[in-house]
Amino acid sequence: MRNELKTLIAASVVFACGDSGGRDDAGGTATLTPTSSATATVTATATETASASETATGETPTMGSNSESNGTSPTSPTDPTDGVTGTATNDSGPKFDLGVVPDGGMACSGGGGGEPDFSYIWVANSGQGTMSKINTVNLVEEGRYIVRPDSAGNPSRTSVNLSGDVVIANRNGGLTKVYAQAERCADTNGMPGIQTAADANYLPWGVEECVAWYTPMSYISQRPVAWTQGNFNQATCQWENQKIWTSGNNDGFDNADNQLDVLLVNGDNGAIEATVNVVGVNPDYYGIYGAAVDGDGNFWGSQLGVGQLVFIDRVTLQYKLWPMALSGYGMTVDSKGFVWTCGGGGAARFDPMTETWQTLVVPGSGGCMEDGNGTLYMSGSGPTILAIDTMTMTQKDTLAVPSYVHGISIDFYGYVWGVTLQEPYAYRVEPLTKVVDTFTGLTAPYTYSDMTGFALSNAGSPSG
Repeated sequence: MRNELKTLIAASVVFACGDSGGRDDAGGTATLTPTSSATATVTATATETASASETATGETPTMGSNSESNGTSPTSPTDPTDGVTGTATNDSGPKFDLGVVPDGGMACSGGGGGEPDFSYIWVANSGQGTMSKINTVNLVEEGRYIVRPDSAGNPSRTSVNLSGDVVIANRNGGLTKVYAQAERCADTNGMPGIQTAADANYLPWGVEECVAWYTPMSYISQRPVAWTQGNFNQATCQWENQKIWTSGNNDGFDNADNQLDVLLVNGDNGAIEATVNVVGVNPDYYGIYGAAVDGDGNFWGSQLGVGQLVFIDRVTLQYKLWPMALSGYGMTVDSKGFVWTCGGGGAARFDPMTETWQTLVVPGSGGCMEDGNGTLYMSGSGPTILAIDTMTMTQKDTLAVPSYVHGISIDFYGYVWGVTLQEPYAYRVEPLTKVVDTFTGLTAPYTYSDMTGFALSNAGSPSG
């Protein structure tokens, strides 16, 4: 399945797919940049610290632990101005081979909705109620978006689909999709052209036109979110039938019915298409904490601490549960179809075929993602990113970063990204040279999911 996906992605990337198709506006594209003191800058070294106003309102776990508390940010292990830094440039082209174009390569040249763009990382500014769109090549913020009408969603996890668009979950309830390219956005606010943010200066809700849809959900805790791959239509050069998995919990710590909801959402319009009531778990407050899909679009979810690993079949909506082997925080599915949970106790690899776990005790504490070549990168408990061999289950390297990072992602150029917890920084690391580039300008960030879409494109099937 992975090779088929990589081939289809290549077909849609290599050949331009015509005009915007599907847009219902007749005007051109414009950007509206209101006056604001907010800025996003690219620097080789971090030069600012998070202010008191940049304190997130949601969970702010102490590094190395698997519990959450409100209102207290962990102390950074090192001064963020320390550490290795480099230049914020990247003009060598993608480092990952996206496959070959099938059947002579001309099947996808007939027009459609524009090429997907995988040059962005999408980071939640939890304390601000916004999400940043950062160019992974030049480290420039090219948009920021309010993701709930009242700006009080306390967003966290982001997920990017194979069209390049993003969906974000609000921890206080609600799901929002944002288009990556202005050519896809619709003229909905009555002003000529498309009004959309071009930098950190976000537009008011209702003025911003690249917010595709918002689906309100009345959960006290809604954290996980993950796209399915969908189907590629070579006639239109578009991905279709893309769905979104999310989960919510409404009962808090005194959950009496011992169940929680996992929802399948239509990626085009945000409609809830199915709700799976998962029974046999202890939802606590957070419910399912992290989610990812395998190469067949099946749902995998984990809980905070040592809870249950949850599987839901994409077609039948039947689910299975397994006790987790180690305390979990982040999770991912790798290119072989193994499911990983990562947390304060280390990394655990689950084999869906044998239904068995293997574990590695390392000083990790946050998110993790595999690079497609057998290396899992994981947040370290200090200012480090750990590199783990996915087959031998051994730590093979350590990448130093200026300060603690909680979220880990891989971009399509082969760089490893670390997103800090509360501090305004995201670090881009070249894993061979270990050169670090620093983006500064985030506001109380908190994201450790599939921020680039690489994990979705890389995910293997449980059957191999």
